[in-house]
Amino acid sequence: MKILTLLFALTALLSLPASAADWPQYRGPQRNDVSAETGLLKKWPDVGPRLLWTFKNAGIGYSGPAVVGERLYTIGGRAGTESLIALDLRAIRNGTVAEVWAAAIGATFDWEGNKWSAGPSATPTVDGNLIFALGGRGDLICVEAATGRLVWKKNLPTELEAEVNPIGGGPKKLGWGFTWSPLVDGEQLICLPGGPKGTLAALNKRTGAVLWRNSEATDQAAYASPMVAEFDRVRQYVALTNKGLIGVDAKTGKLLWSYQRELPYRTEVVNSPIIQPPFVFVTVGSGHGCDLVRVTKSGTTFKAEPVYSTNKNLANHHGNVVLLGNHVYGFGEGRGWTCLEFKSGETVWAERQKFRSGAMTFADGHFYCYSESDGGVALIEATTAGWKENGRFTIPEQSASRKPAGKIWTPPVVAGGRLFLRDQEFLFCYDVAGRK
Repeated sequence: MKILTLLFALTALLSLPASAADWPQYRGPQRNDVSAETGLLKKWPDVGPRLLWTFKNAGIGYSGPAVVGERLYTIGGRAGTESLIALDLRAIRNGTVAEVWAAAIGATFDWEGNKWSAGPSATPTVDGNLIFALGGRGDLICVEAATGRLVWKKNLPTELEAEVNPIGGGPKKLGWGFTWSPLVDGEQLICLPGGPKGTLAALNKRTGAVLWRNSEATDQAAYASPMVAEFDRVRQYVALTNKGLIGVDAKTGKLLWSYQRELPYRTEVVNSPIIQPPFVFVTVGSGHGCDLVRVTKSGTTFKAEPVYSTNKNLANHHGNVVLLGNHVYGFGEGRGWTCLEFKSGETVWAERQKFRSGAMTFADGHFYCYSESDGGVALIEATTAGWKENGRFTIPEQSASRKPAGKIWTPPVVAGGRLFLRDQEFLFCYDVAGRK
């Protein structure tokens, strides 16, 4: 009886709504890399913030951490299997953290001749006592947060005829693998399977049953994640593909609008759209630049028109970008770390010399920038006045398991006063709140 009571209490605890300090999904609570946390260090010591622990068994892959309360979830390839891994952030001993459970997803994503990226890249999504995780080969699972017990599983290529655009490398219909992170919206789990049956789909989050499939758009999936938006009081889901953007009705999946680029993206489409109604901002690397699209409604019809297109002031490949107010921040190929005016696309400032390319996130007035080449981390004031640095350090060890052409492409995460940095099998946790 005591064991049952304890399990019930643990399940109830894990089912509580996410707090402001939580990071329950890809890119955070609003999927925009903006944290609501306050009280963090405004300046770091010369050696950087205090390292709390190092976990050395996260496996291969670029999956980011999802953090809710004192649990962290991520995905990694270990011994030929991609697994959803749960860590107990209260259980720290001898400089590491305890693994609570691991749930198998599917075979590790890789192929002969692959020099860039193996293993999973999607970030888990936590919704109450359910966690959703996507493997590189398209295996999608739902498990209980408390125990890791499997609730349901689908293989998207076989059950939904899902396809990934292979432009840029990788096997036909699979490319660099399925990398988008699932989106929970009410009772719906929004997926981006891609392929002839429809680009977007909604599943019942509790059973995995297909609720609708958008058949009017049949673009193959890219590597960007689906986003939720509301234009003219109509809730919808937005997806970026190699051809452009699509928006579908949240209730039915009906295609509401599309934006087809004059020249489709030729290579990897990684960054998810940034939405600030009535605008959608996208950026793609390899010289493609950025587009700003305005979505408007006339009567019952939506249309999407470019404000600017193929703007080379911010071409970001793997590192994500952040919108704060009327400015977008991120690393731009050939231009360095950049502050871009959102609505005009004009450069406010750019810094090429002080820090190498990488990913970023925002919390409490600062950007946390994580170099993809050497594991350097910089604390930068979020300002339109230029690059203002308040500390930096370098992770103590880099992965030897990374593919030879791969780099550190997992974005940093700030949650619960801690900074989480991943490089394949290594997961580092730092105290950025200055706790005693």
